[in-house]
Amino acid sequence: MRICIQDGLVINPKTKQEEVTNVWIEEGKVIAFGEGDGQRADEIIDAKGKWVVPGLIDMHVHFRAPGFEHKEDIESGCRAAAKGGFTTVCCMPNTQPVIDNECVVEYIHAMAAKANGVNVLPIGAITKGQKGEELSDIGKMVEHGICAISEDGKTVEDAGLMKKAMLYAKPFNLPILSHTEDRTLTGGTMNAGENAQLFGIKGIPREAEEIIVARDILLAKYTGVKLHLCHMSTKGSIDLIRFAKSQGIEVTAETAPHYFSLDDSILGDYDANKKMSPPLRTKEDVAAMKLALKEGIIDVIATDHAPHHYDEKNVEIDKAPFGIVGLETSFAVSYTHLVKEGYLTPMELIEKMSTKPAEILGLDKGSIEIGKVADITIIDPKETYTIDPKTFVGKSKNTPFGGMEVTGEVCMTLVNGKIIYQKA
Repeated sequence: MRICIQDGLVINPKTKQEEVTNVWIEEGKVIAFGEGDGQRADEIIDAKGKWVVPGLIDMHVHFRAPGFEHKEDIESGCRAAAKGGFTTVCCMPNTQPVIDNECVVEYIHAMAAKANGVNVLPIGAITKGQKGEELSDIGKMVEHGICAISEDGKTVEDAGLMKKAMLYAKPFNLPILSHTEDRTLTGGTMNAGENAQLFGIKGIPREAEEIIVARDILLAKYTGVKLHLCHMSTKGSIDLIRFAKSQGIEVTAETAPHYFSLDDSILGDYDANKKMSPPLRTKEDVAAMKLALKEGIIDVIATDHAPHHYDEKNVEIDKAPFGIVGLETSFAVSYTHLVKEGYLTPMELIEKMSTKPAEILGLDKGSIEIGKVADITIIDPKETYTIDPKTFVGKSKNTPFGGMEVTGEVCMTLVNGKIIYQKA
């Protein structure tokens, strides 16, 4: 089966290619650009006026399986990923049972094999049961295919144990994805500040994030581990990461679309679909996130896709769980608030949503090159629409973006040269 993606604007950050051309695919791999070798295509995909980019990669999702399948399962999560243009996702370990041993890792692989083809990479827990007491069998999980370790959902509060985990992970060249939250400073619902006081909602201070950012940067300095900081939300965290990079410390960081497009002033309607951890911060923090992305201080855009059942979110905001869904809205929100506003070029956006995540994780993905697997996303950068949660294909609809007008729509997603999503 020979496919030709015709007349699309190929944007490939790894090779700095940005040109209108054809992409030829056979047996799941890219075989040529331009006119090809003169042979006819079995299928032509018309991409005129559209972007053809390496498949998007999300380093941070929660697919809730095993244990919480009423919120999301791997099959429904993969549907949402494909619709959002994601060909590879990394699922966090705060499941039940926790992804802390090779058996649960194999379960994730088995369930993913039954889904639509999206590459699902498990992330192993740092500690057994995420109890923060002793390390998981990291070596065994590496043998069975984890892509990183994390305690996401909480922080490893014992600094000595976190350092031990870093020293253990380093010989495997295994990234540590750090959830930065000092729980002795939390207990609130939204960002601590003027709006929390105005709305009468208990706040979560920014130092809860920044203290652990600083701690883990120092531990990374002394261990030499690959540290990746998850869901950055404050200007103070950005300042710490900027300093760490200036000192040559091997640290990368991500933020999520909600942290550079929304601020805590929107919590005035007490909508639990706007409650996430870390919380939405101030307009100043939103501006800092945009600049950090522009400057390269923030390396990656991830979603922190965190589905919850409608009944769980349809309660008083202080009683609702933290978390929002993001896979189906990530590209459009990012394009609208970063490219259209002039903070990033199209090339820079795709780098942060595909090429850089692949690099951090050590994956042979995130690039459209001859001989490489054809994980490809086709996007219409001119399509403007209003986000409607009723159209989501994932199980949960808990989004803060409902009603937002955005530009940039995923038209098609291919994994291994096979179309797994096509806009109706």
